This record gives sequence, C-alpha cells and structure tokens, in this order.
Amino acid sequence: MSKTTLFDSRIKKYAYRETSQIYQDIGASPDGLSHEQVEAMREKYGANSFAERKNDTMIRRLRRAFINPFNVILFILGIISLVTDVFLVSNFARNATTAIIIFSMILISGAIRLIQELRAKNAAQQLNRLIHESITVRREGELIEISAEKLVVGDIVLLSAGNRVPADIRLTEVTDLFISQAAITGESAILEKNCRALSYSSLETLTQLENLAFMATTVISGKGEGIVLAVGKDTLYGSFAKPDSDDKKSFQKGANSIAWVMLRFIAVLIPIVFALLGITGGKWLESFAFALSVAVGLMPEMLPMVITACLARGSLTMSRKQTIIKDINAMQGFGSMDVLCMDKTGTLTNESSLLEYYMDVLGNESSEVLDLAFLNSFYHSGVRNPIDNAILACQTMPGRETHYTDLLTQYQKIDEIPFDYARKFVSTLVTDKNGESQLIMKGDISHIVARCSHVEYRDKILPIEKGGMQSVSFVVDEMLQDGMKVIAVARKNVGQQNQITPADEGDMILMGYLAFFDAPKKTSKVSVAALKRLKVTPKILTGDQADVAVSVCRRVGISSEAVLTGANLDEMTDSELSAAVEKIHVFAELTPGQKVRLVSTLGQNGHTVGFLGDGINDIPALCEANVGISVDTAVDAAKDAADVVLL
Repeated sequence: MSKTTLFDSRIKKYAYRETSQIYQDIGASPDGLSHEQVEAMREKYGANSFAERKNDTMIRRLRRAFINPFNVILFILGIISLVTDVFLVSNFARNATTAIIIFSMILISGAIRLIQELRAKNAAQQLNRLIHESITVRREGELIEISAEKLVVGDIVLLSAGNRVPADIRLTEVTDLFISQAAITGESAILEKNCRALSYSSLETLTQLENLAFMATTVISGKGEGIVLAVGKDTLYGSFAKPDSDDKKSFQKGANSIAWVMLRFIAVLIPIVFALLGITGGKWLESFAFALSVAVGLMPEMLPMVITACLARGSLTMSRKQTIIKDINAMQGFGSMDVLCMDKTGTLTNESSLLEYYMDVLGNESSEVLDLAFLNSFYHSGVRNPIDNAILACQTMPGRETHYTDLLTQYQKIDEIPFDYARKFVSTLVTDKNGESQLIMKGDISHIVARCSHVEYRDKILPIEKGGMQSVSFVVDEMLQDGMKVIAVARKNVGQQNQITPADEGDMILMGYLAFFDAPKKTSKVSVAALKRLKVTPKILTGDQADVAVSVCRRVGISSEAVLTGANLDEMTDSELSAAVEKIHVFAELTPGQKVRLVSTLGQNGHTVGFLGDGINDIPALCEANVGISVDTAVDAAKDAADVVLL
C-alpha cells in the first residue's frame, strides 16, 4: 500500500468521527496539551519539519558534478597517460603534461557545475519557510504564540483570515470559515469548511472533506479551531515531496550515451591496435603503449568542460533575467523545448477575481447595480472575500474616483445579516440622509431570485410572473458557459426601518447581475505570444472546470477549439491519447496523475516537454517533464521540485 493510501485511510477516519472520539483516540483535550504531552507527541509522531531530501545532500551534488561517463573515461585515460608517458618510458622522455591536462579538465568541469548548483541552492531551497511562521495554539488552557515548526499532533490550533494552515487539521469549531485549497488541488474555488462529523462515503476524495484543513492551504475569511492530525512529512503537503529518483533528463541520457559509445569504441580499438602492432612488429610493450596513446588521442578531453562551461554561461545569463536555474542540465532542455504545458490558476491567472460585467436583468451595463453591490460589499462586516475585493476595486475606475466617496457619504449602514453558507447571500441595510432605508442583497443567483417578486428595468418595476425569469435567463446562461462566476443583486425600500431579520428578505426587486472572472496576469498574453514566436506550443493542463479554462485561454491567446477533460482522458487508450495531444491544447478537470500521463505521452511523441506549475498538485508533472518550471508565487514544495524558478 502506498504512502498516500495509508495517509488517506488514517486521516479520513477522523472526518467521520465526533470530536470527543478524536480527542480520546489521539490523547488530547479541548484545553490543549501539557508540556509533557507535547514532548511525548513529538517523540511519537515526529516534528513539523521536512528532512532534507537525499538528492539535495552535498555528497549527491559532488557525485553529480564529478561522476559521469565522460569524466570516468577521462579519469581512466589520465591514468593510462601517466602509465604510458611516465612509467613506461625512460627518465629523460617522461612527460606528465597530458595527464595533468586531463585531470585539470575533470576538476574544472566538475567545479563549475558544483559552484553553479550551490549558487542556485540558496535561492531555491525554500521548502521549510512555511514552518517558521508563527501560529496560535491552546496549551494547558492558555492561548500562546509558537513557531509552526514546534507544532505537534494533538495541538489545538486557532485559524483566522490570512493564515496559512500549518498542519493537517480536523476542525472542531468554525465561524464562516472559507479556505482556498488551490495550493493542493489546483482549483480556484474557495470552499467553506464546517466542523460536523460527516457521513461515510468511500467516493469522496480527501480534499472534498469539509471538516478537514490541510497544510499550505490559505484561510480566506472567517475563523476556526481544530486539532492537529498530522505534521511535517506525514501531511498531505508532505506526501507530495519531490521523488528521490535519479531519473535523467534527455540531455543527460544523450551525453551519457555518446560517452558509452566512445568507451565501447575504445575498448574494441585498443586490443585490435595492440594485436596488429604486436604481431607485425614483435614489440609487445611498445605496441601496448601505442594502443593506449591512440585511446587518449581519440577522447575529446575538452568536451566535458566545454559542455559544462556553456551550460553554466547560459545559467548565469538567465540569473540576470530573474531566473534561477537549479539544475544546470536543464539549460539544454530549456533551449530545445517545443511544448510547454502550463497550469492555469496562479500561473496564467492571479488567485483573485476580476469584475467583468455589471448589468441589468437584460444584460445592459448598469452603474446602479454596481453601486448597490459596492455599498453591500463595503459595509459587509465580515472578512471580505475575493468577490468583495473585486467589487471594491471599482473605486479605481477612471472618472469614478470621487463617485464612491460621495456614495458612502450619502448612505450609511445601520444593520446587516452576514453571509451564511446555507443562504449563500449577504444582506445590508443602509439609510440615506432623509432617513429612508434600503435593503440590499447580493449573492447566489438562485437564492436571490427565489426571494424576488419584481424586477427593475429602465426605471420601471415589473412583476415576475410564473416562468417569467426564463426569458432573461439566457443572459446568465451565456456568462456561465463563458466560465464566469455570476451573482445577483436585489434591493427593497423599507421606509425608516432600522433593523432587519430574515423575514424581511422577501418581495425583493431584482436589479441585475455581476460577472467575475479569474483575472489573467498582465504578462500572460504577451508571454504566450512570445512562446508562439519561438515555435513553442503552449498547452493548458488544469484541475479547473472546462468552461473556465476555455475562457482564460481565449483571453491569453491559446487555441481552445477543442477541450479534453479528465473523464474523457480516462476512457482513451494510449494510442488515442497520443494522437489527441497533438491536436488539443486545453485539458481541464485533471487529477495530478492525469497531468503526468499527458506530459509523458507528449514526451513519447518525441517532444521536449516543459511543465510550468505552482501548486502541490503540479509536482508529479514537474518531475515528469524534461524541464520542470515554477514561479516565484508557487508553493515552496513546487519550487523545490522544479528545475527552473521564474522570479
């Protein structure tokens, strides 16, 4: 059974248990651990840290730098040169120059490679940065601040907006807790968490369990409390650690194959030359020395140093352009890459939403709808989510800088009903200078429309007749098909009322809609165009929904005429997929394993494949690609797995 499977079964069981059972199983309590229990838990389950990977040790780096087929052959030939030029000749003819040159070439090429890797190591080895953050825990009934690396299984952790979750946690208390799991799943959706014991379902994946919070995910809003179930390398985050494999990239394989061909050629040639000269001349010792000299002459002693120097020069040039080359051999793959597979969230797009449209019920632009949404978001007392932030960003719209300042002066908040996951909307009560109050609702379309009895269109208030909303639903459907998130805005005048209850949230007037989109980074479209000019084919491999992926691709210039989803991919044979990956450029709703299969298939088709990703779910594909590329905003484990990091 794999490590991940064991992890799933161990952590999953706690999602289906009541908190009292969990405390009993782990040996903890709601008041937290005592000092003695902390030490015992650390001894039993380990520390909240990541051990240095085997392939990052100095011994491994030295071996990669100095031990390769070319250097092995050069070392053997250096020994042979010593024998033939020093030990098998008379004193006056001895000359160790050739041997010294050969050994110098080995040392210089190895030193260049080692120094370059060590330079990159300090900038790229950031995996442990996460565990140095400060967190709040309850121990012996008191709240204290500790470094996350001191966290142990059984600790009671308090989470609030902006925190990165420091371990895998079973939530025991939540208040409007919303968490982004993009770092783990690659999906841009923000999930609400709860603390209820769930009903068992073997079909649910670990990340779908709503009462678990995972290391490296981010608290977007709300607050929560929970008990630590796993720390360090035993977390889901830790299970995605970069494999300790020594699988060689195509360039290494090519260089090594040349070296072995030369070695075989020399191994065959030496006996032939030795035998021919020995038989014809009868001077066997001189024949042996001559045969060895031929072997030395055939070997291009400068080749390893020239290759290493060229790669190192390219690496240094890239570093001046804010690019860290962690593996010097990746430079060759970087240059010969003809397909670049990219994740979407956090790579092409920001992890935020962009307000695309604000419109009335028939799809016409409506500043009034935006104004109502602005008041609702501004006066919302909870932690603002990305939707609220996108709405409030309209304050910077050209020509409207003072408009919203005046709007806030005109309307003051007097009451609200906060966002609730079951309701999926927030209500705010505002009053103008005349004391007239207005109830503004903003949220999920179906929930808002269900509470509306009228619509407003061109200053006319019209009743909603049975089935009447179907005539305007095409506006919303079109935006949803375009991969956007759409919310509704409604209002109602309530006279001089100064407080509201859920009973007031009826007979509303539907004003219109707001449409949001995952904002592409400013550089995405330019970068995609540059790739095409360089004859590099960009392909999108994402865990997000197909409509969202297609919408992003259209905006950044990637062909999206055909889309292959993860479900379709699983039904395809290897030969069918091999043909499909050449024609299709957008792959959506993928698992990490499916991303690996796509990258592997492209490689088998003869492409030099790069993969650009930033999440935990991208690590297997980063390792599978000829060149694994990450970005400065990526999670630390993804940067650790990549060959190249773009700053």
